[in-house]
Amino acid sequence: MLAMNYRGPYRVRAEHKPDPVIEHPGDAIVRVTRSCICGSDLHLYHGLVPDTRVGHTFGHEFIGVVEEVGPGVQKLKVGDKVLVPFNVFCGSCFFCDRELYGNCHNMNAQSTAVGSIYGYSHTAGGYDGGQAELVRVPMADVGPMIIPEDIHDDDAVLLTDAVPTGYQAAEMGDIKEGDTVVVFGAGPVGIFAAKSAWLMGAGRVIVVDHIEYRLEFVKRYAQCEIVNFKEVRDMAEHIKKMTDWMGADVCIDAVGCEASGNAMQSLTGRYLMAQAGSATALHWCINSVRKGGNVSIVGVYGPTFNAIPIGNALNKGLTMRMNQASVRRHLPRLIEHIRAGRLNPKEIITHRVPLEEVADAYHIFSGKLDECIKTVLIPPNANQVRQVSASTAN
Repeated sequence: MLAMNYRGPYRVRAEHKPDPVIEHPGDAIVRVTRSCICGSDLHLYHGLVPDTRVGHTFGHEFIGVVEEVGPGVQKLKVGDKVLVPFNVFCGSCFFCDRELYGNCHNMNAQSTAVGSIYGYSHTAGGYDGGQAELVRVPMADVGPMIIPEDIHDDDAVLLTDAVPTGYQAAEMGDIKEGDTVVVFGAGPVGIFAAKSAWLMGAGRVIVVDHIEYRLEFVKRYAQCEIVNFKEVRDMAEHIKKMTDWMGADVCIDAVGCEASGNAMQSLTGRYLMAQAGSATALHWCINSVRKGGNVSIVGVYGPTFNAIPIGNALNKGLTMRMNQASVRRHLPRLIEHIRAGRLNPKEIITHRVPLEEVADAYHIFSGKLDECIKTVLIPPNANQVRQVSASTAN
């Protein structure tokens, strides 16, 4: 099969790899029809996530058609079109019973702290991802969801991570009616966090970034206010000034370890890797939110320490919530929002690139070239494969 192949920082290519096989009775093999490049993939691409091994295939956002199932699979059959949440989870452990699928206790023997994620290094379980023609899907009766006929494939692929992560970011902020919500980061997750904040009753939504085309996009898509931090001397002071010197009710970190905006944080976190990434956005969240406010974190950081102002968080009485999104839990509600027209995820897709050109796709997405917001990779013959599979199922 053709698959994205990691060769080291800033070096990826499309190469032929052995087809995945059924390794456990509960496995399925899915032939991918769409996969995405996520902002989190860039942390791997840039060499910031430890234990990302040469030969690994990235990609935790993908949909496809079931091509083969193990003897223990009962809920899926060959020909089913499925979306696969980015979490690899067992469905029966202490955490899965509480719908904390991103914290599954059984699927990552490498770590007791990190859940399992498709295509996200051996730290996250070592499972190959979906930027490929084929992918092995463990626990096939638990994770994948059959895509409803009225849900467009482009919407479905964004339901595997970006939309539910943005939605959970807003949910963890415990937004009350009329709240002022500030989202740091105008990438896909930040865009969906801003959109979701309105669904949860926000009275005002502000998005902060420094790339003008992304700010203009989120302003149109999420009907929010925007701030270019390059035009601001002190971010916390600026947000307080915008909120009658109170601070925001809720701040969301949708950036993570590659945040710009502070030279020292970038030097120690992004380049010297002396901490778990640049914590600029996290500083801004803690210092911009009002006393007694809420901070929600979905931006990815590494496993080492971060120099963050925890004393400020204590003295201000903040509530801080963070986690990997539990995708499966959110899907029914998000599909309702799409059907009702309140969400239209596919509108953020700006680039569709053949899998064969994955190196160029990463270069464009990483460099924020050509006004790129979201990139979808299309494997060879994806449309034909889907039609053949569907006819076979009939």
